[in-house]
Amino acid sequence: MTTQVFPIELEWESDKSSRIPFMAYTDEALHKKELQRFFYEKHWCYVGLEAEIPNPGDFKRTAIGERSVILSRDAEGEIHVFENVCAHRGMQFCRERHGNKKEFVCPYHQWNYTLKGDLQGVPFRRGVKQDGKVNGGMPADFKTEEHGLNKLRVASRGGVVFASFDHEVEPLEDFLGPDILHYFDRLFDGRKLTILGYSRQRIPGNWKLMQENIKDPYHPGLLHTWFVTFGLWRADNKSELKMDARGRHAAMISTRGTGGKAAQVAQVTQVSSFKESMQLKDPRFLDIVQEDWWKGPTAVLMTLFPSLILQQQVNSVSTRHIQPVGHDAFDFVWTHFGFEDDTEEMTQRRLRQANLFGPAGFVSADDGEVIEFSQQGFEQKPYHRTLAELGGREVENTDHMVTETLIRGMYRYWREVMEA
Repeated sequence: MTTQVFPIELEWESDKSSRIPFMAYTDEALHKKELQRFFYEKHWCYVGLEAEIPNPGDFKRTAIGERSVILSRDAEGEIHVFENVCAHRGMQFCRERHGNKKEFVCPYHQWNYTLKGDLQGVPFRRGVKQDGKVNGGMPADFKTEEHGLNKLRVASRGGVVFASFDHEVEPLEDFLGPDILHYFDRLFDGRKLTILGYSRQRIPGNWKLMQENIKDPYHPGLLHTWFVTFGLWRADNKSELKMDARGRHAAMISTRGTGGKAAQVAQVTQVSSFKESMQLKDPRFLDIVQEDWWKGPTAVLMTLFPSLILQQQVNSVSTRHIQPVGHDAFDFVWTHFGFEDDTEEMTQRRLRQANLFGPAGFVSADDGEVIEFSQQGFEQKPYHRTLAELGGREVENTDHMVTETLIRGMYRYWREVMEA
């Protein structure tokens, strides 16, 4: 009997990025390196929407990578992000997901902090008087201003809040690049946002698989019966795929076909996921209204590396936040939103169409399942590699969806950063 020898270092088959070693998804030490290089250094990460904290004292607990952070609005209306780790003994002091506070108090020893993250109170700081003398207390040179919470750099655009542990990170606009910024501003164009609801799930797969999934136009018309049957996203739709200059961020832009059911049947009868007999019990799921701000496309899905997906799929709009939990799982948090000037009819339409997405969505449930099964395959055969060569091995923008170029772009960037 021979013993399988596994590679210690990640090995690529060439200098291209089209064949991704399974170890990129299975190695815990590599995962920790990813967290440092992508989530804690030189990158902006999503933390929330301004509409989630509309009032002074409002806060939201969230995560960047595997580090817990708090998004808060102070009494003057300014937005802050700081790490959810007490400066005293390191406790994650905030347990609520959302709320309103005048201050943050660590329950362990009741150190308390302002809404800006500054330390303002330490119990028994000057000791306790007993038998005519003072016992204990902090050293005489202890200064509260030196022991606040770890504050992050913050950037907000169009009501979307990003933060970075790296205070030398490039400006947000440069980080996104002009092509991606164009589609970001298309969705977040200055209208005030309203929060419609949340859903969250833990997916047992590597966090990069969700970035890949939304950079992958190959699968929607094959995996998702709902999409292909009702024509919302198919390979023959008018489309574009765009990346930033470094290949890390991407936008998949698609316009729903208008040829009617007969044209759909003619195009996709050879695809097994197409179910001509499938009917909707509630036809309002296809009650799609063209909105002025679309400016053409009926769907734009953006992946902002490493942590955010922005979805406009017909009238449903949401953010999807990737929060890694080890190398083989991540929490996936959906925030469904609308706009303050929406009619009640449009709000209900957005909520109905949101049922396509989320943990039990008609579409997204498929994605969570295939990611889990992919991770199982990687763990079973960690010395192998994936193949992302549809459309070739190069990285380029395209005007069609029969390609895996966006995945290749992401791993070109991954190699640039991880192997530097």
